Amino acid sequence: MQKLNRRNFIRSLTALPAMAMAPAMLLQGRNPASSLAENKARIKNDPMETAPNYLSLHKRGELKIRGEILWEKMRSCNLCPRDCGTDRISLQRGDCRASAELEISSASAHFGEEAELVGSRGSGTIFFTNCSLLCVFCINYEISHLGQGRTYGIGHLANMMLLLQRNGCHNINLVTPSHYVPHILLALDQAAARGLRLPVVYNTCGWEKTDVLELLDGVVDIYLADFKYADAQAAGKYSPGAHCYPEVTEKAMIEMHRQVGVAETDPETNLIYKGLMIRHLVMPGNVARSDRVVRWIANNLPKNTYLNIMSQYTPMYKAFNYPEISRHITRSEYNNVVSTARRAGLTNLRLQMQ
Repeated sequence: MQKLNRRNFIRSLTALPAMAMAPAMLLQGRNPASSLAENKARIKNDPMETAPNYLSLHKRGELKIRGEILWEKMRSCNLCPRDCGTDRISLQRGDCRASAELEISSASAHFGEEAELVGSRGSGTIFFTNCSLLCVFCINYEISHLGQGRTYGIGHLANMMLLLQRNGCHNINLVTPSHYVPHILLALDQAAARGLRLPVVYNTCGWEKTDVLELLDGVVDIYLADFKYADAQAAGKYSPGAHCYPEVTEKAMIEMHRQVGVAETDPETNLIYKGLMIRHLVMPGNVARSDRVVRWIANNLPKNTYLNIMSQYTPMYKAFNYPEISRHITRSEYNNVVSTARRAGLTNLRLQMQ
């Protein structure tokens, strides 16, 4: 996850009905019919913004059914690899610190993501509160650990998606979505009924269960997934309790690629509209075993898999309790990872420090 841009326009939504905001209110007083016509014209003229697959799932009623199946998983929650078994529907909080009440920190046109998602109008980013992985060095710890955010209804989430589209964003970017995936599918179903047409970006820590991902097949257009650790001991230490991270994430990457394939860029807009985008954050002292991460990608996914090798590790929150990760990385540490990736044959790299 990249650092949150705190521009936040969703506070104005809280006073409106949770399940049914009129389209005219969403469009800030504009005529709904003329605004819909404008959206159709814009979509027609923007090759990337073609009808996403989730629209057909919505029309068949399957999108709502999948959301309801995922909702039932919260009765003894097994949405994430922690499998905590908490009855979140009774408003108990699971290991991710979330109950069945939807909590969101912010939504905005975000310009801090990869250029192929941001474009000229920004990525329509929704930051969900709480997290299943709970990294001790999280740069957005106020949201993931401390629960910064507010409670919203599913209808509000649908409204946010539509408002991001109305404001010209290129996609709907769902940040740390795993623990709220039932809410997301139900909101997406409502938003699709009211004209949502943007690609969906599933912006995840990578620690995803394949049975949950299978229910996202045809829903998600772009997987933007971290591959944080290739070392189980490091995963369990810096994301407490997540010793299975490497094994689980490898399976998740295979499933994500099966669904959406290699990232595809529209030649006219230079925006990615479909595919798997992987991020790897280089950590001090190679504690995450970056060399293993890039070799695994090269050996198990196509050589032109999109990989952003990230250099911006910043010790935050509890990182100072671990001396080995209480500093920034060096240029040589970063370049070693890049060299390993190139030697492994990876050809679609995004680099930040050389």
